[in-house]
Amino acid sequence: MKENTSQQKAILHKDGPMLVLAGPGSGKTTVITQRTKKLVTDYGVDPSKILVITFTKAAAIEMKARFQKLMGSTVANVTFGTFHAVYFTILKYAYHYRASNIITEEERYNVMKRIISNYNSLEYDDINEFIKDIYSEIGEIKNSRLDINHFYSKICGEEIFREIFLSYQNVLQMNKKIDFDDMLSITFELLDQRKDILAAWQSKYKYILVDEFQDINKIQYDILKMLALPENNLFIVGDDDQSIYRFRGSRPEIMLNFPKEFKNSKRVLLDTNYRCQSAIVDASLNLISYNKERFQKKIIAHNPKKEDIHYAIYENQADESKNIINIIKKHIADGKSYDDIAILFRTNTQPRMLIGKLMEYNIPFRTKDNVPNLYNHWIARDIFTYIKLAHGSRDRADFFQIMNRPKRYISRDSILSKTVDFGKWKAFYNDKDWIAERIDRLEYDLKMLQMMKPYAAINYIRKGIGYDDFIKEYAEYRKINEDDLIETLDELHQVSKEFETYNEWNEYIEEYTKQIKDISNQKNQIKNAVTLATLHSSKGLEFDTVFIIDANEGIMPFKKAVLPQEIEEERRMFYVGMTRAKNNLYLSSVKYYSKNNNDVSRFIKESKRKHIEKQTAENINKKNNPQY
Repeated sequence: MKENTSQQKAILHKDGPMLVLAGPGSGKTTVITQRTKKLVTDYGVDPSKILVITFTKAAAIEMKARFQKLMGSTVANVTFGTFHAVYFTILKYAYHYRASNIITEEERYNVMKRIISNYNSLEYDDINEFIKDIYSEIGEIKNSRLDINHFYSKICGEEIFREIFLSYQNVLQMNKKIDFDDMLSITFELLDQRKDILAAWQSKYKYILVDEFQDINKIQYDILKMLALPENNLFIVGDDDQSIYRFRGSRPEIMLNFPKEFKNSKRVLLDTNYRCQSAIVDASLNLISYNKERFQKKIIAHNPKKEDIHYAIYENQADESKNIINIIKKHIADGKSYDDIAILFRTNTQPRMLIGKLMEYNIPFRTKDNVPNLYNHWIARDIFTYIKLAHGSRDRADFFQIMNRPKRYISRDSILSKTVDFGKWKAFYNDKDWIAERIDRLEYDLKMLQMMKPYAAINYIRKGIGYDDFIKEYAEYRKINEDDLIETLDELHQVSKEFETYNEWNEYIEEYTKQIKDISNQKNQIKNAVTLATLHSSKGLEFDTVFIIDANEGIMPFKKAVLPQEIEEERRMFYVGMTRAKNNLYLSSVKYYSKNNNDVSRFIKESKRKHIEKQTAENINKKNNPQY
């Protein structure tokens, strides 16, 4: 396809800084590769003086392959690489670093696990999540070049976090290791302090092109500006409306301020979307126009088709999952492939019920993210331990798990043998009748549970035994969000409706856990499958048909997003999700999420002005499932 006018303008640019605003499906890869070719073949630039930077290794490989195809038999040794790969090359030359100097994920995990084991006062439910959060904050400090002495940790107390940070850095230095964040901070310090080394690399790369510029963080940008001097032949391509990695340090303000920092810079808008049909382009632009901190853009669809976007409000997630299955089956019956379909969501816990339904109807799927297994959550373990005890277990470890959930003030020392005898247990508290009465009540509760089906049993554990009260007290004590825990409990409770017996449920859990593990291990190896992805992970992908589920306040935008810039980031995420769809876009909300009455997401209303067809769940069922 011949390049359009705006693409040609970008490709023809030779010297000085240029900002290319490249919306979804606008052909930015074509622009970067064609402009690189133009520099070499028409403008006579030595290819070894050209540096093309991407954010992922896969993107660098693809970009290089497409460039080489354009060049044919002509050999052109242009450098294609990620920020980390390029900056690590600089460190290799300066400090003779090797790949073995980079700490591996496993080494990193073990180091942090050893460090935090020294702090008995730290409280967390999942050590893996805790370590992940710690490293996220360490990365924030390094990537934003913050002072550790003035950093407020959200994970643990400032003093403890500071000690953990310094201990981690000390381990790295003692073992002559660096992490990926160090690659950036050490490169910055090197080039800032050694002007001779900086000059050598400035001479090496006279033309720098950057893909996905909206994802850049402060330290990456600071290094980039140093390398581009003095000519500033900096060609940046990106879309501020797709900046969704603030948690990694990315800031759309960097791109927005580029014209101010480089006052002689030129700007071009790639204004044609070659991916999405017209109604999707219009609706997504309606949505993103509500953001204030952005470049104003007018985008047109190359595909003039204006097929309405589908929107439905379902009763709950079970109803939503059932209807999505029916729509998918209809698309497959019409000749579509599973590969053409994606289901997108805000957080990786949302699709757990949907995954169960996909398994039930033998619909193949792949996940871009690890989906936490509901049945591995400590709340699920508590509930199933109660049920296990109700059905005859007298294992001491099981009683230890739940005997103070809710608080009964029972000491672990009161259970001396590996098998619990209620008579002996109560006898231990002969002098404390009030505790003995609580043990007596526990015995009674377990007998009651034995006679109940799963849904009724969980209801009894929550209300009769007082597990909901325990969750509230636990959240207050740990200073964590009670709603998150209740949502997990509600989800487990909702799923239990599907099963008449515990044997039936246990068989399902075993099969579910096995399939989740298999899918996680295989990831992209699964052929012809529906793609499940978070909005974050969907970036850069495209599908004929896209579902965005649970478009409710508190989910989209996420409940933790409060500040204006956080809401704008959530809106950008929804925009990214919408623009993954080529032809069919299905948006849905649920009336009751985690038993709460949830409002429809403001993003539905903001994108809705026209071209969105509202349907009831009943109409969708009739249309897509004649047997309904």
